[in-house]
Amino acid sequence: MKLKISGVELRRVAMPLVAPFRTSFGVETSRDVLLVRVVTSEGEGWAECAAMSEPRYCSEYVDGAHDVLRRFLVPALPKDGVDAAAVGRALAPFTGHHMAKSALETAVLDAQLRIAGESFGSFLGAARDRVPCGVSVGIMDSVPELLDAVEGYVAEGYVRIKLKIEPGWDVAPVQAVRERFGDDLLLQVDANAAYTLADSRRLAVLDTFGLLLIEQPLANDDMVQHAQLAKLLRTPVCLDESIESAADAAAAVSLGACSVINVKPARVGGYLEARRIHDLARAHGVPVWCGGMLETGIGRAANLALAALPGFTLPGDTSGSHRYFATDITPPFVLSDGHLDVPTGPGLGVEPLPDVLEEVTTSSEWIAL
Repeated sequence: MKLKISGVELRRVAMPLVAPFRTSFGVETSRDVLLVRVVTSEGEGWAECAAMSEPRYCSEYVDGAHDVLRRFLVPALPKDGVDAAAVGRALAPFTGHHMAKSALETAVLDAQLRIAGESFGSFLGAARDRVPCGVSVGIMDSVPELLDAVEGYVAEGYVRIKLKIEPGWDVAPVQAVRERFGDDLLLQVDANAAYTLADSRRLAVLDTFGLLLIEQPLANDDMVQHAQLAKLLRTPVCLDESIESAADAAAAVSLGACSVINVKPARVGGYLEARRIHDLARAHGVPVWCGGMLETGIGRAANLALAALPGFTLPGDTSGSHRYFATDITPPFVLSDGHLDVPTGPGLGVEPLPDVLEEVTTSSEWIAL
């Protein structure tokens, strides 16, 4: 289905987090979110750009994403009509900027599916109508504070706990959580590239705690050393930042750099590429799971659809809305028995609540085509 796009709105919204979220690369206290709305003669589509305020998780940041969308990506859309598959081809000449590209492609796909009356889950190939949910727990000021936070998430029903780690905050917090909550708790850690191969002995200590995986322990551009580390650990190595495409995933699997992949659609350029990574990993027997970027309900809806694909065999970071926001810009996603329902309505199956959206909007720009 070719869509004739009349214009694209770039809308910025300010979303305070319910609590600071600390990782090895920084602390987030609020989200400056860029929303993309594609308008056609037959309907419209929404998407969320996952870029953060500063280029710490990756090279992209929200002001840069806004600028590249305005100056290059939106004007590059074909004027005679476009579908989601054609967006990637139109944007291919521009290097990088996967998160900005993902937002534009997703907004077009949402419009396309809304008009067709098909859900994201159906389009992507979802095999389930609800998905098990894990939660990502940031670095805390103390182990007792961490234990209190984990206790709260376990009580809410989250089926997997992920602990952010960094040098100096690794063995002790993991040991404390394991001792407090027992061996049956599904537990994994995420280093966000905070270590080097010289830390391998330290990381090997984590093998004693029966972790599901250790995520992105080394630099994002070093698959070779990840392959070396994987041989030294019993804990499965999972790659996140290192995987920006299906080609990267294929290289990582071939090198033995990982045995699990965290698929973040925004990081790889969109849900079509995310599905390609899923298909490749499944063909090689490599489990995947869906990571999160502190998304609002717009991004969360699409992630839930992706996480319902058959190869997503590990719980992802698709937490309930109130994990991050007191009020979401869509009707909230509420955890039930450790799961979230996959939206079944056309497109994303959700859209912003007008009153809430107006309240949190800080700027809006219209780009006519």
